[in-house]
Amino acid sequence: MRVREHSLFRNASSLLICGLASGVVVAAAAFPAVAMSGLAAKAGGESFASLPSQLKQTTAPQVSRAVAADGKTQVAVFWDEFRSDVPLNGISKNMQDAIVAAEDHEFFKHNGVDLKGVARAFVSNSGKNNGQQGASTLTMQYVKMSLAYSATTPQEVVDATADKPKRKINEMKYALQVEKQLTKQQILERYLNTAPFGNGAYGIAAASQVYFQKKAKDLTIPQAALLASMVKAPSGFDPTTTAGYPKALDRRNWVIGNMRDLGMITPKAAEDATKVKLGRTVQRSGNGCSSVKTNSWGFFCDYFYRWWLGRNEFGATTYDRERRLKSGGYTIRTSLDIKAQAALRKSISKRMSIKDRDALLLAAIEPGTGHVRALGANRRYKIDDPSHPQNKKHSDPKLAERGIRGTYPNTTNPLLSGGGDITGYQAGSVFKMFTIAAALENGYPLAHPINTKPKYISHTYRDGSSAGCGGYYCPSNSSSKTQGMFNMWSAFGGSVNTYFVPLEESVGAEKVVDVAKRMGVQFRTQVDKDQEAAAHTWGAFTLGVSSSTPLEMANAYATLAGDGMYCEPLPVQQITTMSGEKLDVAKPHCRRAVSKDVARATIDAARCPVGDSPQLGSCAGKSTAGGTHGIVDHPVFGKTGTTDNDKTASLIVGTTSVVVAGYLVNPDYQNHPWKMSHDIVNPAVQDAVRDIMKGERRKQFKKPSGSKIARGEQRSIPDVKCTSVAEAKSRITGAGFTAATGSEVPSSCPKGQAAGTEPSGTTIKGGFVSIQISGGPANAGPGGPGGPGGPGGPGPR
Repeated sequence: MRVREHSLFRNASSLLICGLASGVVVAAAAFPAVAMSGLAAKAGGESFASLPSQLKQTTAPQVSRAVAADGKTQVAVFWDEFRSDVPLNGISKNMQDAIVAAEDHEFFKHNGVDLKGVARAFVSNSGKNNGQQGASTLTMQYVKMSLAYSATTPQEVVDATADKPKRKINEMKYALQVEKQLTKQQILERYLNTAPFGNGAYGIAAASQVYFQKKAKDLTIPQAALLASMVKAPSGFDPTTTAGYPKALDRRNWVIGNMRDLGMITPKAAEDATKVKLGRTVQRSGNGCSSVKTNSWGFFCDYFYRWWLGRNEFGATTYDRERRLKSGGYTIRTSLDIKAQAALRKSISKRMSIKDRDALLLAAIEPGTGHVRALGANRRYKIDDPSHPQNKKHSDPKLAERGIRGTYPNTTNPLLSGGGDITGYQAGSVFKMFTIAAALENGYPLAHPINTKPKYISHTYRDGSSAGCGGYYCPSNSSSKTQGMFNMWSAFGGSVNTYFVPLEESVGAEKVVDVAKRMGVQFRTQVDKDQEAAAHTWGAFTLGVSSSTPLEMANAYATLAGDGMYCEPLPVQQITTMSGEKLDVAKPHCRRAVSKDVARATIDAARCPVGDSPQLGSCAGKSTAGGTHGIVDHPVFGKTGTTDNDKTASLIVGTTSVVVAGYLVNPDYQNHPWKMSHDIVNPAVQDAVRDIMKGERRKQFKKPSGSKIARGEQRSIPDVKCTSVAEAKSRITGAGFTAATGSEVPSSCPKGQAAGTEPSGTTIKGGFVSIQISGGPANAGPGGPGGPGGPGGPGPR
């Protein structure tokens, strides 16, 4: 029977194209909107047999889903058309029957073009009867949708959808070929996965979710009938609109009646189905990062989205990359760690409100992979509603006068990762780490001593703004009492500015900047770019005057914990295509930034600021966030940072498996008059790291190989006891050390002569040696080693 009907239609079509009078009825039925003159013109141009028949095999746009690192917690969905294909056995029989009852009663009998349907359409469209079936079969409708989706130019889209004879003829020819290539079940499956259902739902899986919040396999008779009734005109039969509701109800019941008449359901089932109340609401799926249900995930989602748009692997242009994300049907397992994100969110919420003017920003990253584990802020990642704008003026008075509002509580600015108009924030002394790493690379050991003063005048770096310093750069310490002999352990622990500027001066500022760049620091502002171009003059770089973000500084410190391997920050762990292919782009991209020994030795010094004990030396009691080690209860390293006048406050804390950087800033107005408190940012970071590490095995940091990087080349210090100060300096400098006059101490030597040295015995080649001055035996009292200002005395906090 199918062969006979197919042959009959082929003959009728040929007659039609040849313009024979006997084909006029069929022609008018198939093309009620065009005059027969159009067909006559077509007949003169080409025969039906010469038309194309091979339909391009394309997949309609699919939803891409991003999930957390656990592989199941949904982070966000991205789509141009909300659609996810589902196999026919995942679609209820009710739905399969309903679409046939609504669109093509003869679907299982015809060969792609229903001649009886053509005749019915002719009768219906030429009279006053409002028939609800046209001449297009389900196969022809599938062909039409496929041609539109496979179009590569705007003209091809027009050709695929325009109401013209040529389009109908193409659809017929393609439909006949599709019926040869696919089974009826395959055609039905593809149709149901392609059809639009309104309210942003494309395909039956999406429609089931949007309208009924269930899977397609669970659709009931009335639900299936409603969805099938909408395919003809989704906006016209939309039950959520006032005008569409009665039309949707009538058409749903009409489909149910058809299902009954075609023997698909019993009369009783049809009666019960029509009594089911029709809902008026739908649950549209969110799209993109601004629709993330959990506030704390929005900034991570935004970072992933920007990362995707920046990857050439996904397309030549940003537009191409976005289209691929929103239509490619990818399953993206991100690096987001639910436990870490919850820890950040809890710690932030405990201390700051989303309504607060200042922003508490925390970023967590994994050493050795670059996997971004969490990003959190006391902000709601959300596009501000223009009709109900956030009731906060801008904190910058000049911008507030112009009516510009601040970025709180709602913002989609990349506060933690930078981008757009977010160029970063000055983080202060956390940058001193780069100076240590550069010094170690250039042969300076951790024990390298510098006899510091409360203020240091550099004759290398110029700074006209430094009052009373003759145009030279002259930084000072946070406390005027901070002075004396320091090495890298104690100086980093006490954050001694007048140690790190001369150390940078000796190493070369350009080498320190280079280390920072190798560890991922970017220079986004024009001021920073200009300074980078003249890095050898950048004396203040070690004090953290360059802008940075919490994410890049967390990753810089993670480079140390990764044994010197810098890994690009990576928000994904695996990307899988619809066909199951895993893309290489999700693999970590790492390169060596510093040697293993330099990384390990730098960590050893960085244990001092956070109250842990180094393995190679001593902190001399110095720390700026000494409670960290006890709170985290794991081996830790890190550093605090504060800028001039406390405009920002920062703390970075790391273990062998995670590094968290916290900044307390004002993103809208960085030159503000307020003070940022370490009483907020320090416990926020400490508690977050503690909660992330809870239940994890304690793991010690690795030691460098050999002791030279810690102690350097040791030389014996000459005995200068009871010699003149001039003679003592001569002996010390002659031995290759730098001599300095130290404090007065009680001694059996005559007053004013050299009483000894600090240190005594041995010290580093080229190191500082302080000459102690005898106060005579009658001048005994506090001082010297262990006294105020000595290596063991109190230091800055």
